[in-house]
Amino acid sequence: MHIEDWRSQIKRGTLEFCVLLMIARGECYGYELITRLERRPILAARESTIYPLLRRLLKDGLLASSWRDSSEGLPPRKYYTITGAGREYLAAMEAEWSGLLQAIDEIKRRND
Repeated sequence: MHIEDWRSQIKRGTLEFCVLLMIARGECYGYELITRLERRPILAARESTIYPLLRRLLKDGLLASSWRDSSEGLPPRKYYTITGAGREYLAAMEAEWSGLLQAIDEIKRRND
């Protein structure tokens, strides 16, 4: 296995978590999420990854969306907000993430 394969597996498992974290801090539109993720190269994702993820989160009731006209004369944008169910799910994800990091840290420190 190459490091790129491993990085891809990590990314696949954490992208949903990161998208929900960003939207929980304030509503976002799809391209904005892509741009913000690109600032962290290990999390950079293409439209072909982000938009299906957003559609699934909408379908699952974790996000809500609304269309708004752009102030710059561009086509309308679809903004995403997190729902109550999304906040509950995100809280559960945060607990699992903390537990995972703690377990990894223990293994690193104990060498077992």
